[in-house]
Amino acid sequence: MNFLYARRGLLAAAAGLALCAISGMVPGAAAAQQPYPTKPITIVVAYPAGGDTDVLARVLAEKLQARLGQPVLVDNRTGAAGTIGTSYVAKAAPDGYTLLLAPNTIAITPHVLKGVAGAQVDPTRDLTSISQLGSQSLFVVATSASSVTSMKDLVAAAKAGKIQTYASPGNGSPMHILAELFDRSAGTKITQVPYRGSMPAVADLVGGQMPMMYTTLGPVQPHIKSGKLVPLAVADTKRSPFLPDVPTLAESGYKGAEVGAWQALMGPKGMPPELVKLLNQHVQEILKMPDVVARMETIALTPTGGDPAAMSKLVQNDYQRYGQIVKEFGIQAN
Repeated sequence: MNFLYARRGLLAAAAGLALCAISGMVPGAAAAQQPYPTKPITIVVAYPAGGDTDVLARVLAEKLQARLGQPVLVDNRTGAAGTIGTSYVAKAAPDGYTLLLAPNTIAITPHVLKGVAGAQVDPTRDLTSISQLGSQSLFVVATSASSVTSMKDLVAAAKAGKIQTYASPGNGSPMHILAELFDRSAGTKITQVPYRGSMPAVADLVGGQMPMMYTTLGPVQPHIKSGKLVPLAVADTKRSPFLPDVPTLAESGYKGAEVGAWQALMGPKGMPPELVKLLNQHVQEILKMPDVVARMETIALTPTGGDPAAMSKLVQNDYQRYGQIVKEFGIQAN
């Protein structure tokens, strides 16, 4: 009798294995094949709250949470020119539960921090591109108290020693690159004062501790409207639709200093292609939502989108370009 029961048990087990084989599963794999996501997702921002990257991350988190049915949290891991948060994501499991929302600073800082142990993340090697989110123009702004109303005024003030420093959101940022290119074009030397992100820099700018800044429009737009800050030029090939009366640097007589900014969603290296595709599809649909477009416009961010391959190519191109600029100007970590 015991032999009969044992034989029946073996036959049942064999039948179970056969069913698993037919369905493409193995015993115990059902839990692993649950649809993503099954727990909260974290979007890491390597900069302080309130800046463009943080604002965009919170907009994206809200929409992803509604679509995916799981909490999507924003985690501000600041410091070391953004490398603390970026390194955290690069070392995370590539399972889609830890993502990075980053500006194109990630294509610059590895060159600036070259040789600094543990501080470098190569975005072409250590991260997975999911999608570009938006693009931004950079502006040159000055305080109204400086009495500077044009780029010609700025250059004259700099050469006369009246303006000697500018506020920067960080060493190796696109704004830092712009400053170096402008100095070369104008024959000036305005010294960078780096801050830990745009918002602390803007606070000192508006407070009168700094005379000028290279910046995206979002953090300074309210202060331009109030009259505390004056936009002098846009560092783009054409004027910005957000401030159409502000000339480009080239129109102001200073060529070769066009630098833009972008924001992107990325993840750790090795994310499964099907997961990257899923997240990318959600992002493309979110970027078309009227309320998302309107919210992005408040920080002068133009939705772009695009597939992972296009994002990867953009990262590679900027990584090479900025690497050459960093080397040319000898930009190093403070």
